[in-house]
Amino acid sequence: MLVGKELLEKSKLLSKRSEEEIARECGYIGPSGRVLRKSFYKAYIEAKYGKSSKRTRAGRSGNRSSRGRQAEFKTKVHGNGNLLIGHSYTKKLGLIPGQEFQIHIKKESKIIHLIPIK
Repeated sequence: MLVGKELLEKSKLLSKRSEEEIARECGYIGPSGRVLRKSFYKAYIEAKYGKSSKRTRAGRSGNRSSRGRQAEFKTKVHGNGNLLIGHSYTKKLGLIPGQEFQIHIKKESKIIHLIPIK
């Protein structure tokens, strides 16, 4: 994967091609052959503006994290009846795979409590 000056130079040479082709030609391809767009964009922005830049993908200044979707602390019951909490929430709570919980339900108020089993 090209970075820095080499990435900018190669991108400029390929400027008539699509972003996907440019990323592919610069080496941003995953093990499955999928183009790693986010990694390419991040490297390109760092090469163009420097690591300390607070510029977003659209080129505006801001404090928004570049980590993709942010946790909204809401979920919904899926068609199969499952209620998914999601990785961002379990990570925020410091939960680990395999950790067990006892489920307490308050039917009247529809509140679910997860109590860690030690």
